Amino acid sequence: MKKAGGLPVLINRVREYRVVRDITQKELASAVLITRQSLIAIEKQKFNPSLELALRLCKFFDCKVEDLFELVDVEEDQ
Repeated sequence: MKKAGGLPVLINRVREYRVVRDITQKELASAVLITRQSLIAIEKQKFNPSLELALRLCKFFDCKVEDLFELVDVEEDQ
């Protein structure tokens, strides 16, 4: 992550992990105790999960937080 030039934005790979494992949104949402609508918002990058939910997702997928979530720099509009 660079310090200059842009704002860090959290992106996630939840949809990628779910699709590769052939899991429905309903199945994943139920497994991590959220609604399907919340999962859709997370997958569309419209909602950042709480730390607790992020850890539940990582536990479900048996991966590290860094594998599922990443901070990327986005240029500011001027």
